[in-house]
Amino acid sequence: MTARSVLVLNSGSSSLKYQLVDADSEEALASGIIDRVGEEWSNVQHVVGDYKATRTLPVADHTAALETVLGLFAELGPHLEDAGIVAVGHRVVHGGTFFTRATVVDDAVEAAIESLVPLAPLHNSANLTGVRVARRLLPGVPHAVVCDTAFFAGLPPETATYAIDREVAREHQVRRYGAHGTSHKFVSTEVAAFLGRDLAELRTIVLHLGNGASASAVRGGAAIDTSMGLTPLEGLVMGTRSGDIDPAVVFHLHRNAGMSVDEIDDLLNRRSGVRGLSGVTDMRELHALRASGDADAELTLAVYAQRLKKYIGSYLAELGGLDVVVFTAGIGENDDVVRARALEGLEHLGIELDPERNAGRVKQPTVISREGSPVTVAVVPTNEELEITRQVLAVV
Repeated sequence: MTARSVLVLNSGSSSLKYQLVDADSEEALASGIIDRVGEEWSNVQHVVGDYKATRTLPVADHTAALETVLGLFAELGPHLEDAGIVAVGHRVVHGGTFFTRATVVDDAVEAAIESLVPLAPLHNSANLTGVRVARRLLPGVPHAVVCDTAFFAGLPPETATYAIDREVAREHQVRRYGAHGTSHKFVSTEVAAFLGRDLAELRTIVLHLGNGASASAVRGGAAIDTSMGLTPLEGLVMGTRSGDIDPAVVFHLHRNAGMSVDEIDDLLNRRSGVRGLSGVTDMRELHALRASGDADAELTLAVYAQRLKKYIGSYLAELGGLDVVVFTAGIGENDDVVRARALEGLEHLGIELDPERNAGRVKQPTVISREGSPVTVAVVPTNEELEITRQVLAVV
């Protein structure tokens, strides 16, 4: 059989992550990351099977980063000319209302991504740079973009619409777009297959818990609500982001604390959440502080869990019942304490966690609810690169 693969690229403002995925076996053939792009020295990592190569070298820009990646494949393998690359898939954070599915890139698509930069200035600009560089250096294959917002593009109007002046909202594209959609789509589909359930009949709450965190309500494979909004600031408590907050806090801090819009932006996005409450962002550090008797750390976990419960309850109501709660991403997959605290006291809703099944890190799809629990609770590791691969193959 002729080899077929997809090269998945994720260009950040100062990084380039990549993965080469076999189109048929869905195995990751190689992966890596270059960070600190544009600084004096960059860290480079290339992984093939059990072999990991790490280097430190200057990488001036994203063109140099992709050239470095191509050089690593040529030197360390697998050789791209033998891998049968059929497409390059690009992660783009914000697709607005333009991109509801994977889309083959042309000049018009590039222009549309650029027009959305005001909605995600740090992300979309970097994503677009990666697309342009890759199209220039890899011109012989189709390129396609998969947007984080695409899974939520079909939210019901009553969910997507904010109750502000409709003309202002239309002119400035103010609505709920969501984020982490690629992960939410992958996990909600995978959990149905893992449980042997019909996706079309399943009512699922997905909890994507990492440094950034989001929840979604999924009915029959389609999202009907999500916690993130116009930007990734809305919703759950996160590593450095506040999540839901009274909008008047912004006015209060501006008028009474003399803080500028940029200072408040920095506060809510970078100095709030777990960091703002406890002084740390890593949940392992938070648990260590709790073990030492730190009251702020204990309060932080309580606030974090309370917000999760609030969304679980509201989504159960929206879904009209619940079949599955599924945890994913770094915290969701690895932190049994967070999982337990998030579901504590929800037995009356049919959510019954099994402490033994829940114990420890989870590396493969696993049921962690009690036998006979009316609602199944599971952990499903996310794989956004594989989801991008699947969506790209569907359009090229």
